[in-house]
This record gives sequence, C-alpha cells and structure tokens, in this order.
Amino acid sequence: MTQADLQQAEADGEIYKVTGPVVVATGMNPQMYDVVHVGQEGLMGEVIQIEGEKSYIQVYEETTGVKPGEPIENTGEPLSVDLGPGLLTSIYDGLQRPLPKLEQMTGEFISRGEDAPGIDLEEEYNFQPTKQEGDQVEQGDVLGEVEVEFGTHKVLVPPSAEEGEIEEIKEGSYTVEDTVVELENGAEISMRQEWPIREPRPTEKDLKPEVPLKTGQRVLDGLFPIAKGGTAAVPGGFGTGKTVTQQSLAKFSDADIIVYIGCGERGNEMTEVLEEFPELEDPQTGDKIINRTVLIANTSNMPVAAREASIYTGVTIAEYFRDMGLDVALMADSTSRWAEAMREISARLEEMPGERGYPAYLASRLAEFYERAGRVEPLGPEDPGSVTVIGAVSPPGGDFSEPVTQNTLRVVKNFWALDKDLAEKRHFPSINWNDSYSGYENTLSDYWQENVDEEWNENIQRMKDLLQKDGELQETVQLVGKDALPDRERLTLEIGTLIKQFYLQQNAFHPVDQYSSPQKTFEVLQLILDWGDSAYEALEDGAVVEDIISLSCKNEISKVKTSEDYEQKIEEVREQMQEEFTELDK
Repeated sequence: MTQADLQQAEADGEIYKVTGPVVVATGMNPQMYDVVHVGQEGLMGEVIQIEGEKSYIQVYEETTGVKPGEPIENTGEPLSVDLGPGLLTSIYDGLQRPLPKLEQMTGEFISRGEDAPGIDLEEEYNFQPTKQEGDQVEQGDVLGEVEVEFGTHKVLVPPSAEEGEIEEIKEGSYTVEDTVVELENGAEISMRQEWPIREPRPTEKDLKPEVPLKTGQRVLDGLFPIAKGGTAAVPGGFGTGKTVTQQSLAKFSDADIIVYIGCGERGNEMTEVLEEFPELEDPQTGDKIINRTVLIANTSNMPVAAREASIYTGVTIAEYFRDMGLDVALMADSTSRWAEAMREISARLEEMPGERGYPAYLASRLAEFYERAGRVEPLGPEDPGSVTVIGAVSPPGGDFSEPVTQNTLRVVKNFWALDKDLAEKRHFPSINWNDSYSGYENTLSDYWQENVDEEWNENIQRMKDLLQKDGELQETVQLVGKDALPDRERLTLEIGTLIKQFYLQQNAFHPVDQYSSPQKTFEVLQLILDWGDSAYEALEDGAVVEDIISLSCKNEISKVKTSEDYEQKIEEVREQMQEEFTELDK
C-alpha cells in the first residue's frame, strides 16, 4: 500500500445511520475488519461490510445517544489481542479488556469508550535467554523464558517477523514492551506480540490426535474419550448441566492451560466461575487452578457484538500457548449465544436470513472456529502443542434438530448429548450413552491399553453391550414388569443399574468423586463387571436371583468412588464379595 493509499485508508469518516450495534459510515475507505473508533466517545467497532461508499461497523459497546454526523476514526488495523507474559490468571471481556483493571478505572459500572491493555505494560519480568548472539532465528523460535504463575513462559519470535541473525540479546528484568532481542536486519523483538483474532496462527505441521485429554469424568474417559487437539460439542436444554460439565472439564482435564469463555451466559453462572477458580486447588500441581487459566467473561447483559468477538479472542490466546508446545483446553459456553449474536448483527445488516433467522454463513463460521483446534508441531518448540475445543450448545427446548446443533455436529468429532430425563432423575453428568458418540475411540484405544490396563478396551465393550441390553430390557419391563423376566435377564438389569449408578454417575461437588483418574475409572468398572461375573456364576450354580441381588457387597461398590483410598476400599469389597458369594453357594 502506497503512502497516499495509507492516508486515504486512515481518513476520518462520519456516521450516516445508527441501527442498534450496527453503525453505517460514509467518507471512509477502510479494509474489511478494520478497527474504528465511533462517535465523540470513541466507541470501539469493527468494519464488517462495505457497500460502495458505505461502511457497516459492528460497535462493541452500547450505542445509545450516538448520532448521525459524529466522527469516525479508522485505525487501519484489524481487531487484535495482546499476547505475552501476564495472560494467565487474567479476567477479560470479549475484547480482551481486563475487567479488574477497568473496575479500578471506572468503578463497578464500566463507562463507554474505556480501554486498557490486555497485559500489564509496566510489570517487569526476568528474561532468561536461551539463544545467544550470532544465532540464526526464524518465526516461532524460542528466544528465552520468564517465570510466571504456572511455570515457564516461552518468549517466541513472532510469526510475522522475518528470519535473521541475533545481533544483541539481553538478560534481566524488562517490561513486555522493552526490546530484548535485536536482529542484524534491524528488527526489534519484545516479549509482547499482537495477533489478529480472526486469523489462525501458523504452525509447522499437523499431527494425529492420538493422545487422550484425560477429563477425570468416567463417562467421558470410558465411553466417549476426546483426544488432545480434538473437538467436542455438549448440547443440552436448560437445567441439563452444560455449565457444570464444562466447569468440571476446565478444573480436572490434564491440559496445561485452560481458556474458559463465558459467551452470553447468565452473569450469576460466570460469577461462580470467577469466585471458585481462584480458590480451587489444581489436582495436577497443588496450586490454585487460576494460575493456569485465562477467563473471558462476556455475559448476556454485556453488548451483544462483543459476544461475537469473544470466541475468536479466546481461541487466539489458546493458539499462542499452543505455539509454546503446551496443551490447551478451550471451553466455550455457549456457542448458541455466539450464533444468536451473529443472527442479531445479520438482521441489522438486512441480510437474507437462513433457517430460523440465522445467517446463511452460520455453518462456515462454526467450521472456521472448530477447525482452529488441533494437535500440531509448532514453528519453534520441539514439543507438540494442542488446542482442544469443547463447545456447549444451548438448543431452545432441548431440540437437537435446530441449526446450531446440527451445523456443529457436522464439524465436531465428539458429541456428548445431555439428556433432560436423566437430569430430572438427578443423574449427572446427564450424558445420554445411547445418543452420544466419540470419533476418537479407535484412535485412543491403544493408548488406554498401554498406559492404563490391557483389558481397558475389552471392559469398555462389555459395558456397552450391557447398557444396550439393559436398554432393550427396560422397554420390556415397561410392558410386562420386571418379575416377568427370566432370572438371567433380571440379573442383567441389576448389573446395568450398577454401571449407571456407580460408574456413569459422578458427583461434581463431592471432594473425592468430582475427579476420577483413568486408573480409578478402570478399577471401578472392573469391580462392577467382576460382581456381574460372580452373580451369573452363582445363578448357574442354583442360587436364587433375589438372594444374589440382596447381597450387601453390591451396595458397598458405591463407596469406592467416594473413598479417598479407593484401592484399599476395592480390596475390602472384593473380600466381602468372595465371602458372600461363597456363602451363597452353600
């Protein structure tokens, strides 16, 4: 772009029309997605459509009182986020404005037009170089490290920088804006990067998703596992436990970094996250879980346009940590609210609506978002990094046939369907084992066998067969009653009940049961299957089915999942099982 073109692109315009969060401007010559400042208060906005001399701007704040004729200033830059040390423990809105900082500036109610840097520009970090003068570096290379709350933060060559030879590299305490590396080509590199939120960050190579993200949830790790770098949707109607399920994943999954996006959810639910995470102990490190978490709070009472940007803000931050060779889990709660924001903006633009009023590009936008997940070989670090994206979907009335759910299903590989009937029975997580599926099950099967137990896959298949048989028998029971079933099938129903109550059910608020390691997950299922094998054997040896079902060892299995020393409890239950089944045979 020539200097004349640059001056023309940055020329001021004025407001022609205001339609809610959409402002139409004239007298500008912007590029798509340029950030602009609207009106006398300088409200932040983004160019989302250009038609001749008219530019349509999505304003990220309330536009009440903004009038035609007010000035518009074009920055000539796309909407970007600040990346560098200081991201972790932060609480942002959808535009990466630090909410605690804004509260200090304006009080509890944030004034329009207020802004603050995404990371602290004044705090100093102790930069320890890993390169030396004369080294040749290129995009993504690790230049040095600083210690942060979670551990080591790698300082990388920005992906937009040109390769070159290090002329000077510094060591010591510097702010994120201070130059720590100078290249012979004149480039100066600091610990701070900026990156456009709608542009995926580059990588060296895509890798197969063959390492599981251990969630600590038995129903997921056992039946519907997800790989690091994978994608999953968690659809469910009101009250089915979407938010609690996502919070459990954020708390207990074995990702290095958590990015949690509260996108259009109720303020009280986000408040619980903001209050709980700083106090919650990390099961991996023993520190506070907030030390490895970035929270983005863009609740339903915040400007709707910023909600649309919050998803991209979160995934860009996740990609930045991925580029350091870290595993990141991104929780988006919920993508339905994001889609509703797109629908409202589309209506303001007077675009042709698609199904149920959603824009025709809904499917492509969802695909663009989920496709930014993946396990990759970063440009610089040797260790692979990953972004796992788990999006909650809030279909109206629990209708999975609505457009957001259906279009999400086309692009994700895991579908964890929350069931209203299970939720009403207080069965949580209310993941329906008949409607849900995992596209990573075969890919991860070898890992579970090699790293947990060689019988993992066999036991999971036995559980699936039992649950399928249980479902078929439940239909028969509704017609003729349980007593009309043959004894062996009555026993199958009992084993199915044990699996549902003692394995698939998990208390997200119990200090022990809220997290189940893969080994414990395997042992609990093994114990239930062993009880079932012993029960079938006793039945074949002539025992009465009522006597088998009434054995007290059966109910003792439930105490395994809530026992702090579950291995000891399993041994006790096995001894009791042996005694009671032996006594039954006499």
